[in-house]
Amino acid sequence: MKIKFQLNQLSAVSEDIKKNINKNIVLISGEMGVGKTTLIKEILRSMNVIDNISSPTFSIINEYNTNNQELIYHMDLYRIKSFNELEGIGLFEYLESGNLCIIEWGDMIEKIIESEFNKFVILKEHELRIIEKIK
Repeated sequence: MKIKFQLNQLSAVSEDIKKNINKNIVLISGEMGVGKTTLIKEILRSMNVIDNISSPTFSIINEYNTNNQELIYHMDLYRIKSFNELEGIGLFEYLESGNLCIIEWGDMIEKIIESEFNKFVILKEHELRIIEKIK
């Protein structure tokens, strides 16, 4: 899957991405400012999250409920600097919970997690964004 889109097409793109998620762990990668959080917020809306959706940049992990009583975790690992910090926030317990975990800046854990995962990379090309499913 590879999609070129403009930001005003996020709703349709998020539906396509949702259809391509087939693992409970989803890594979203891309440079600063490419729109990872904005895209994830739209994906969460498409998954019928009933809670207020906000960026986990400072909280690191946000927990959301859907209208089906499912839990989804949205994580932002940008501020994490060491493996000990990952253990300290209980990252591995979240990953093993069986609930959907959508993780920004997931590159840093890609080689250390034992579970299978999906990975999407977002690139910026002029006014367009390109999202590609890598795994």
